[in-house]
Amino acid sequence: MNGDSAESAARERQLIVMLSLAAFGSAMSMRVADAQLPALGSAFGVGLAGAAQVITVFSVAYGVLQLAYGPLGDRHGKWHVVTLAVLASAATAFACAAATDFTTLLIARAAAGATCAGIIPLSMAWIGDAVPYERRQPVLARFLTGQIAGMATGQWLGGISADYLDWRAPFALLTACFLISGLLLWRTRALAASVAPPVPRSGRLLREAGYVLQEPWARVVLGVVFLEGTVQYGPFAFLATHLHLQTNVSLTIAGALVTLYALGGLVFALASRRLVPRLGETGLARGGGALMLLGFLIAALSPVWWTAPVACVATGLGFYMFHNTLQTNATQMAPQARGLAVSLFAAAFFLGQTAGVVLASLAVTWVGTRVVLAAGGVGVLLVALLFAALRARHSARVQGRTS
Repeated sequence: MNGDSAESAARERQLIVMLSLAAFGSAMSMRVADAQLPALGSAFGVGLAGAAQVITVFSVAYGVLQLAYGPLGDRHGKWHVVTLAVLASAATAFACAAATDFTTLLIARAAAGATCAGIIPLSMAWIGDAVPYERRQPVLARFLTGQIAGMATGQWLGGISADYLDWRAPFALLTACFLISGLLLWRTRALAASVAPPVPRSGRLLREAGYVLQEPWARVVLGVVFLEGTVQYGPFAFLATHLHLQTNVSLTIAGALVTLYALGGLVFALASRRLVPRLGETGLARGGGALMLLGFLIAALSPVWWTAPVACVATGLGFYMFHNTLQTNATQMAPQARGLAVSLFAAAFFLGQTAGVVLASLAVTWVGTRVVLAAGGVGVLLVALLFAALRARHSARVQGRTS
């Protein structure tokens, strides 16, 4: 590697680390309230269902604002918009920590969802601008380590704060994390512009959305990620409850076991440089679907808790093998409106998760958690195999046009 190439690679790694730190804060903010619901209910005198609104309002705002951030990133520059979103997230995290009544907390959590919505999708879109497609998937996998660590930290720290600290402590930590991350992003904005110079678009939602949706492959990717969110996240939401009911472990232990899902994602991130070229996109999709089926079946059928770590790690590894492949395709499905394209991808995934949880909630009352988990495993394998077949056909069509 010559001096210029080595310097370019070092700049790229530095910028990816900056974005990964921002993704850590966004993912932690998304998951930090999950284990705090009993503590929030006690603190504000609301039941569990009422306390759960702090998750709902965040998720709704996060999903809806995707439609705004994509055009903003395409018009004003993705790095610039991510930086402002991170700094704004510091303010909304502080508002959560400072809330004195439940209504104020709900407003602050909705605002937090709105500001965090612009971080991860636009970071991925910026990586799409900066990194050639043939190298992009391992780079995206490294970027995702921040998101994976943030999800696990949010769930873990939320539980610790609920049991041993004040519920406000994680939000104070998030404020500091976002401030540090935002300042680092601001200081490196010139470097980011030199690596991926912004190419402004109109920023008009309907015009840009029309450009994205007229691409047949974009419609395929958006449809598949919606189905993935539905069949994977709906059953997964009941995994901790299933372990508690079927193996008689406490909810605290069940929740801790489920966080090992993130370990599977970390394994993929560390091994992606070898796995991606060896398996290719279709192999990653098929293998990811098979691993998720294995994980869901182990969790559904095993009567003992100590198989749960294997199930969770397998499910996490399989998910990130498949989902990272979809993410890589999302960054290339409409290059001229990449910000909106990736934001639409995130919105489709969010809507799929929402639909999946609703459907799984209805199914659990009729057939129980074991059948729901097993059906989820079969469903995600079928979706992965469908995508692998469509991706192979798309690749053949593209090669036929270029030959």
